Formats: sequence, structure tokens, C-alpha cells
Amino acid sequence: MKLPRFSDLARFRVHEILVVSSLYDSFILAEDGELHEVILKEFLDLNVRHTPGITHVSTADEAVALAADPGRYNLIIASSYLGDMSARALADRMRQAGIDTPVVVLAYDVREVAQLLEPRGPSPLDRVFLWQGDVRLVPAIVKYIEDRRNVVHDTGQFGVQAILVIEDNVRYYSSFLPTIYAELMHHAHSLVPEGVNLSHKLMRMQAQPKILLCGSYEEAWQYFVDYEEHILGVISDIEFPRDGQIARDAGLDFAQRVRMRQPDVPVMLQSSRVENQALARSVGAAFLVKNSPTLLQQLRRFMVEHLGFGDFVFRMPDGREVGRARDLRELEDRLATLPAESVAYHAERNHFSRWFKARTEFALAHELRPRKISDFDTVEDLRLEVLRAIRDYREQTQRGVIVDFDRSTFSPATPFCRIGSGSLGGKARGLAFVDLLLSGSRMSERFRDVRVAVPPAVVLGTDVFDDFLERNQLRGFALDSSHSHEIEDRFVGAEVSAEVSRDLAALLAIVHHPLAVRSSSLLEDSQYQPFAGIYDTFMLPNDHPRMDVRLRQLLTAIKRVYASTFSPAAKRYFLGGPYRLEEEKMAVVLQRIVGGARGSRFYPSFAGVARSHNFYPLPPMQSEDGIAAVALGLGETAISAAHRPVFVGLGHALERPT
Repeated sequence: MKLPRFSDLARFRVHEILVVSSLYDSFILAEDGELHEVILKEFLDLNVRHTPGITHVSTADEAVALAADPGRYNLIIASSYLGDMSARALADRMRQAGIDTPVVVLAYDVREVAQLLEPRGPSPLDRVFLWQGDVRLVPAIVKYIEDRRNVVHDTGQFGVQAILVIEDNVRYYSSFLPTIYAELMHHAHSLVPEGVNLSHKLMRMQAQPKILLCGSYEEAWQYFVDYEEHILGVISDIEFPRDGQIARDAGLDFAQRVRMRQPDVPVMLQSSRVENQALARSVGAAFLVKNSPTLLQQLRRFMVEHLGFGDFVFRMPDGREVGRARDLRELEDRLATLPAESVAYHAERNHFSRWFKARTEFALAHELRPRKISDFDTVEDLRLEVLRAIRDYREQTQRGVIVDFDRSTFSPATPFCRIGSGSLGGKARGLAFVDLLLSGSRMSERFRDVRVAVPPAVVLGTDVFDDFLERNQLRGFALDSSHSHEIEDRFVGAEVSAEVSRDLAALLAIVHHPLAVRSSSLLEDSQYQPFAGIYDTFMLPNDHPRMDVRLRQLLTAIKRVYASTFSPAAKRYFLGGPYRLEEEKMAVVLQRIVGGARGSRFYPSFAGVARSHNFYPLPPMQSEDGIAAVALGLGETAISAAHRPVFVGLGHALERPT
């Protein structure tokens, strides 16, 4: 299952709402008459990234005239009575006019609700809600409409989860639906820091579970059948319509059918009858008393503990807690050491896959859920398989992606990471592109015993360079000066921002291998003016026992790379081209040097230059075969040495003639 982009999800949005109500009803909604301001505040408080616009009219004629403009309004919210007609009559009139915009009614009294729900044939209304003073109801209505429109695409294409809510009582679902959506948004917001970059963070916000509110047995069961593999949980009343009549055991029967088909799906049953608790327990469901003063708190607790919205709590079969994990990294660490009995307990109930689903890790959940304990010889084999799946998933989400550096989540295995913002520069951009090509090449399947990858790198974006120059007032001086030592001394003595220094310190606390500090300017490695050899690169052993010394050495190397941007050699090079030095910006690549330690020394493995086209082929070579020159040690050896192996596409190895 492919990873979704945030732009792939929730494509239908409510951008404009038409509110049809008297001025007094509008005032009741907002309390100060400014409905738009109240709703805007609620959306922002819920961290919803898009906020719908609102148009208010007082009569049915105005509403029909405005709604007739196709595509202008995505949702109509009407009061029960509009003076000249009822909301139901308004919806009928709109349907007769060919207007299919969803119409939701907001009633202000239970008697109005009863009149709206009187059986008079098929209703043109999409849903009736009861206003009980909680302004969060309006964002909940918006999300309800969006979820029903987006569920087919988001769930079918990307595995976004859904929660079935079965309730026919308008008062109750108008009360707890805002609570459910608020908890979903709180959970989604808590996942944002774990996103590898801005796109991934936005995807986590968009990929929250859909809420499918149902008012009858038949509607709910159809949803369950359609999205069976993606149902995260069921929250249901016990008494609701079945075959057109109120059935006192409808929820119990529904829970039993769910258990028969998907035993691990959590079910919460609700009832105003306390005696139904034993019946709910008999079908393996949790239970809530509707009249409880803590109903909403218990509902939130159920979502956290049973739907995977909180920490993963490791338990023994007797229920004793033995550990917990806040995120995927902590889960991996805990899973490696916890007792086998706990691992087996959670695996046989699909707790791991449910937690992954709730956290929008759909591909990981999809891979693990079909696996059963019986598929493995021992629990240890199962443990290793889960750990492997987590590691592979983490690598998959980071391959071909520029990950935003985060001091709390950074891993040395991250292929490509960026500190700061701005451009990566030409050299880093090329490395990132190769990483992207490798991520989709399936190279590991072609060469089982060989790992082909770009050495892990952290890039300081060009905005860090700009900030460094402005902070220390160096730009004018560097452009005017013609003395390389003077430029370098001023740059080395200048200060990098405290935020960047803290990021680099966090990096060095984890990374202990030698580093190449490489230039990556905007124009470097460009197609027609490559700037090869113009800017500096520095090699750091990164092995001093004192952290402050290692950090000082790294900062000095970075500042010397910055200084090389304005070296006399660089200035002369710019004179022969169409670019201006003042337009140049420098990113810096901090890349792992691949090699091995031999005693007190570190030796790079090998280096080389590869070309996809060979302009001087020697028989039996062809130009299209490509050619690579390699040598032990660093890249300079491969470029300057008279004797080094040359490999060609046909697999021949030739010795370069003297």
C-alpha cells in the first residue's frame, strides 16, 4: 500500500456554508451576533487548516436564489422554521430545483426535532442536529459532511480508517459527535511532530479516521461490509431501528456479527439502561451509561485506550502493565526487551496493527495485520518480524524524502535530513535525486547481498547561510575583500545562530563516524557551469573525546566552507560566466565518510567517478555502456591517479594506459 500525500486526501472540502435562519437564531448560535467569528475561532482551536466562509440569509427565497449558483456552496445549515416555511419544505424546494447541496437542520428544541423526524416519506434532509449551546457542533457538522463524501476515496485508495457511530437519538449524537471530533483532532495534532517533513505532517492531519454516523441497523451494516478491513472501532447504541422498527437488542446483535467477522475490532455499547451492562460484556463490548455525568469523559477514555489514540501500553496476559511507548521509536525500543508473553498477548489481538492504523501508519499496519502467531515457530521469531517491519517502514518513509531535522527524533540511519530552510544547493540536490531514484529502483531485489545507497547526510539549507551573513554583517565585506585569509579569519570568528548550534550538538551526540563537510552552492554541479573544485570541502575525524571540541571543529569547517564562497578563485570564476557572486548562496552537506577503522586510523573504502556515457570507448566497449573510474581512498585519488581500475557497462575491467 503506497504512502499518501496530504494533497491526495480529503479532496472534498466544505469551503462555503449558507446559513438560513432568523437573526435571532443566528444570534443564539454566536451569542454576540458574529457567527463567522465564533466558527473561525473553533476551527482554529481544533487546528483545522481550512476554514469555511459563511453567508447568512433569513428567508427561503434568498437561500434558493443563492444556492442555485452551482458549486458556490458546499453545505446549507438551516433553522427548523424560517418564518415562511419549514426547513424540510426548503430542502424539498431545493431538490425540485435540482440543487443537490447537503442540507442539515439545526433545531433548538426537542419538540422541533420530533416534528422534523415525523415519518412522511423519504426525507430531503441530510441530518438533523440539536443545538445545546456547544459551538463545536458546527465544525462537527462540517467534518461529518466531509467524511461521508471522502470515505470512499480515502479509505479505498489509502486505507484511512473509519469509526462507526450508530445512534438514532438526535440529542445524544449532537452531544458526543463534537467530543469525538475534538479527540480526533487532538490525536492528529499530537502526531504532527513525528512527521518527517511538512508534507508528511500535513498528511497526518488529513488522514485522521472518518466518522460514519448511522441511524439504522441496515445503514451501519452496509458501511461495515464496505469498509470492513478499515473499521477502527464501533460506538453504538443498544436500541435503534432495524427493519423500520426500534429493536431493543439491535446493538447487541450488531456487536456479535462484528465479533464473528473481525474479532479484534473494539466495540463500545451505550444504553440508558444500566442492566444492559452485563449483556454488553457478554458480547465482548465495553459499556457506557448514557445518563452518566461523565459520559463524554468515558467516551474519550475509550478512544484513547481501545482505539489506539494514546500511548501503546504493553501488558501481560493478566492485565499488568510492563511498559509503554509514545511513538514508533519508543515502541521499537520497548518491543526488543519486553517479555515474550506480553508480545504474544498483543500480537494475537492485533493491537500492534490497530495502533499503527490510528497513527496513520497504514502501510505498516497493512503488512502486519494478516500475520498470526501460528505463522511463526516461536514468539521470538514473531518479535523479530515485527521489529523488521518497523525498521523497513521507517526506512521506506525516509527514502527519497528530505526529512526535517528534529533533535528529539533524529536517527543516524536517516538518509537525507535538512537543518533550516531554503535550497539544498546543487550538490545536495543531486545526492537527494539519486536517493530518490534508488528508493524506487528495487535495487535490493536485483542484488541481494549488496546495499546500494547514498551515504547518510544532513544539509544546512541556504537560509542558514543567509542568516549567518546578515547576523554578522559579512556580505558587503566578503564581496569587497580580495584577501582569502582575511575573509576566512572573519568568517571563522563569526557566530552561527544558537538554534543551529543546538541542532549540530544534537547531531554530534548521536553521530560518531568521520564527516565530510561539503559545499553545495546554488550553482554547484549545474549542467552548464559545474563549479567543480571552486569551493572547499573538509574532512573531520569527529573522534575527540570532548563534545565541545567536536562541535567547535564542525562549526569551523562549516564557516570555512561559507568563506570559500567569496574566495578570490570563486570571484575569478564568476567573471567568466553569466552569474553574479552576490546571487550565490551556500548550503553545506555533512555526510558520512564510508570506510572502516584500522587501529587509530580511519580509512575510506573507495571513491570514484561514474559517467552514463563514454565519449572515448575502447573495443569492445560501447559509448552507451557508461564508465566508472574508482580508486581506494578519497575522490581526489580517483581523479588524479594515473593508474586506477576502470569499469565499463559490459563488465570489463581495463587498466588505464600511462
